[in-house]
Amino acid sequence: MNNIKIEPHHDSEGTDDDFFDDIKGKWARMEAERRQTAEYRINNMEYDMSQADWFLSRVRGSDTYAQNLYAAMCNNSFQKQDVWLILKDAYWSCSWRYAGGLVADLRDAGEDYMDWYCSGIGEKTDSNFVGEGNVTDEIDADLALLGWRVIEEPDAV
Repeated sequence: MNNIKIEPHHDSEGTDDDFFDDIKGKWARMEAERRQTAEYRINNMEYDMSQADWFLSRVRGSDTYAQNLYAAMCNNSFQKQDVWLILKDAYWSCSWRYAGGLVADLRDAGEDYMDWYCSGIGEKTDSNFVGEGNVTDEIDADLALLGWRVIEEPDAV
């Protein structure tokens, strides 16, 4: 019995990394398709930010600006300054994680959500970083130029 050698059987040459790379690729294709739909463009602050070259330049040009944008999107809701959307009480908001990912996507520098997530808490790498939920005057003014304003949380009323 001592001469029995058990070798693992491999049905494929793929690795876990290949599996996850495949899933990541499929997700990226689905997300790219979603971003091409008409629905994606309606009442979507993410879309409006991604279409303004001047805004992208500011997000990409300054870590402080990027972090301040991330912080502003946390714990806040935003309303497009459009009469119909205001009458419908429509708003846009996102989670902290989504905000971090959105800033990373806007910067297009190989970052991910973890580069920005919780960047307003604890040891700050930049004294101009602000806590989550804070909207600086600069971010408020730039979002207004894009046609958006911060609104009171709808369920806080």
